[in-house]
Amino acid sequence: MAKLVFGMNQSLDGYVDHMAFGPGPILFRHFVEQAQRSAGSLYGRKIYEIMSYWDDEHPEWSADERAFAEAWRKQPKWVVSRTLKSVGPNATLLQGDLESAVRRLKAERDGVIEVAGPDLARSLTELGLIDEYCIYLHPVVLGHGTPYFAGPRSPLRLVANERIEDVIKLTYVPA
Repeated sequence: MAKLVFGMNQSLDGYVDHMAFGPGPILFRHFVEQAQRSAGSLYGRKIYEIMSYWDDEHPEWSADERAFAEAWRKQPKWVVSRTLKSVGPNATLLQGDLESAVRRLKAERDGVIEVAGPDLARSLTELGLIDEYCIYLHPVVLGHGTPYFAGPRSPLRLVANERIEDVIKLTYVPA
């Protein structure tokens, strides 16, 4: 059975914004290795549209950026959207009954399926489907934006922490 892990970069004041801050080289390498191990990714529409950047080739990319793009392209992706009509390569559009689709996905797969997008994570949290939350806490204060936790959640229990450059990775499970 697959494990659903919601993980994103977050500011000290609780916001996610890929344009305001990003990973340094060591943390980016961590994300490359994570993508290489991942059984797939489950995206909300907004974050999928951002991540589809990795479908295209960019000659200015570093070796790690090329490695991330290769890993991202290889892994299966599931995109939850009520508005999209189609998705890109190696991606499947999920519409309709989210709970049934995700429960089936978890039952049919092994390994870690990364969840991206606070709104999607909120819906999956309400359904009790998120197995783990990974917060990559950056030393940045934004003062506004999209919160990592887009809605109420059950109590969490810290199970691991790790320093990666100047970022602290906090891993929680539902308590």
